[in-house]
Amino acid sequence: MRRTVVQRAGTCRGYVPPVHIEPLPYALETLRFPFPALAGLAGRLPLGGGREVALAALTTARLAQGLASDELLPTAERASRAAAAKVWLASLALPPATRSPFVRCVETTTGTALQMAGALRSLVAATGNHLDGPSIQELERLARQLAGA
Repeated sequence: MRRTVVQRAGTCRGYVPPVHIEPLPYALETLRFPFPALAGLAGRLPLGGGREVALAALTTARLAQGLASDELLPTAERASRAAAAKVWLASLALPPATRSPFVRCVETTTGTALQMAGALRSLVAATGNHLDGPSIQELERLARQLAGA
């Protein structure tokens, strides 16, 4: 069981004892979204090519994250998700230089984590001028995580 200690700030430190806050016994852990920079970039960009690159990167990263989790989906399920993502990617107006790395990443989600890490690194190289720094860092962190898995 976790226990958090909270102290009041100020000069009364000696007069106010620390307060122990017990977590509720049935409370769920706070969920952390794994790619806030990519989602934020996709939300900030105007409609068009840049936004579609950011959305494609977010979707690809979400698919790739499935290879890094403890509970790996069955190969048939990953193949089905990759096929649906390829159809969706075909509908986007992506710059020609980025289309091939995105398709390769989506296809690689049916492979191993190490293969996916290499595909993500090539995606980062291809989309570097379309994404901002924090978004690139999220993709690189995912590639390092997959390479270590």
